[in-house]
Amino acid sequence: MAIPIPGLRGGPDAISPTAHYTGETWVRNGLSHPALATIQGRTFFAALQPTMAISGTLGGPTLEGMLLARHRIIDDLLARSVESGAIGQVIEVACGMSPRGWRFASRWGDGLVYVEADLPAMAARKRSALERMGSLSAHHRVADLDVLRPAGDGSLAAISAELDPGTGTAIITEGLLSYLSDGPLSAVWHRFAHELERFSRGLYLSDLRLAAERDPVEQVFNRALGAFVRGGVHPHFGSEGAAAAALEAAGFDRAALHRGDLHPAAGDRRGDPGAALIHVIEGRIGRWE
Repeated sequence: MAIPIPGLRGGPDAISPTAHYTGETWVRNGLSHPALATIQGRTFFAALQPTMAISGTLGGPTLEGMLLARHRIIDDLLARSVESGAIGQVIEVACGMSPRGWRFASRWGDGLVYVEADLPAMAARKRSALERMGSLSAHHRVADLDVLRPAGDGSLAAISAELDPGTGTAIITEGLLSYLSDGPLSAVWHRFAHELERFSRGLYLSDLRLAAERDPVEQVFNRALGAFVRGGVHPHFGSEGAAAAALEAAGFDRAALHRGDLHPAAGDRRGDPGAALIHVIEGRIGRWE
């Protein structure tokens, strides 16, 4: 994932370690293809292991636990929507080295259109990896995207305009929202809702960290995460209800939040306090039966 966030120290490269680290995490846990891992990812993973080990020993969260819980829950919610026939097109925004497009394209083939999107440099890297894996096709492609651009080339509007308005469409973001302050977050949610209104039904899935008081171990974890991405991370809203209300105010018809440590799809990571730090958003637009 590489996203130009206003006010984030160092610009788009400031959060590039997360793309490498998450890529390594998914490979190590059997969710990804080795071509989506990098030398940098192995280096970052090893560098954070002492801090994560200390946090885990003290009963605190681990980054690996948080990442796996959110990824599995998003996978589960998206898979259910595809299996039911409600969703036939997916745009994964700020895709980074996520393996989801490869796995879903492998599973559903021509029955699903999957567009992965990121800034040009990251998109080129992802496209090259998927080409080596033999995954790209008319139904699985990579597009250039600046999520903060409201219109024109490289915008979400340009990508969604190429899709079938008669087919249910999902927008996925994973690991994006914590890097957006309140203003950009609101703008992005309004833009997502507006684009999903083009389609017969729309689904938005994303992880979200709520703002809440943290115990000392979690505060150390947050400082380590901020140092890792070389910038601040932004929790949002004080409750599930406040977050759901903001999504509905942005244009979603219905919104629900799934807590990471309570959702069965998180599997064995439900017991990691890192899972309790995240929720997964499920926002819907249009008629769902």
